[in-house]
Amino acid sequence: MTVQTTSASSSTPVANPNQALWEKGDFTRIAAAMRESGEALVKSLGITSGHQVLDLGCGDGTTAIPAALAGATVLGVDISRNLVAAGNKRAQEQGLANCSFQQGDASKLAGIADKSFDRVVSIFGAMFAPRPLDVAKEMVRVTKPGGRIAMGNWIPGDPTLVAQILKISSSYSPPPPEGFVSPMTWGVEGNVIERFGAAGVPADKIKCARQTYTFNFNGTPSEFVDAFRRYYGPTMNAFDAAEKEGRSESLRAELEELFKAQNRSGRDNFTSIPATFLLVTVDVG
Repeated sequence: MTVQTTSASSSTPVANPNQALWEKGDFTRIAAAMRESGEALVKSLGITSGHQVLDLGCGDGTTAIPAALAGATVLGVDISRNLVAAGNKRAQEQGLANCSFQQGDASKLAGIADKSFDRVVSIFGAMFAPRPLDVAKEMVRVTKPGGRIAMGNWIPGDPTLVAQILKISSSYSPPPPEGFVSPMTWGVEGNVIERFGAAGVPADKIKCARQTYTFNFNGTPSEFVDAFRRYYGPTMNAFDAAEKEGRSESLRAELEELFKAQNRSGRDNFTSIPATFLLVTVDVG
């Protein structure tokens, strides 16, 4: 089970805007705040030894590594070359021969055979891929009969952290190109049912439930804002656009107010912020 890869180095400019977005920063710096919730979520998905697992939009392995530690054989796929390299490094450092990472596009999983995986997982990953109908079809295509798909998707308009970061960032960014489909549409249950329905899955096999994911950052809320400003592609783009209009301090002030208001740690120099997401489970017949 392999995915076609590119021989280009991570410093080579790319034409794919989605790839450019996630290679722009260093998402590993944000992912470090997501480890504990990633481990807990994997446990809730019932991934066990013997499962073949595909993690789409895997980043550097926030869910792939815990799945491999549970005994599954895991392939992580991400559009970003630097995150693929970081994931492979983490797996090697932990001696996980059952976990590998390769570059690929969730909209077109070239090189992956039909009905290959017991679990197809994408936690805040495939939702950002273009062509959502193609994403749903590909996820269903590579899932074994009797297997399960699990997606974690941020919810549009939700008052918690990530939805608000993306909402604030978009208000400082140029309008998206014509035909752009917001990744946040994956957080609407009706859209989820429509997309997987178009891939042949009956509505009664699709379940959606709100759950909480907690970011734990070893620093103050202001320092956490700095991390998003320096390393998270969408926020980096928003600051680039705001800087051109002389509005970067306004953007920073909005984000700092958000992070401080939502911090639940009760401790100095530590930030703990819960974020609500839509957990989608799809049973494939």
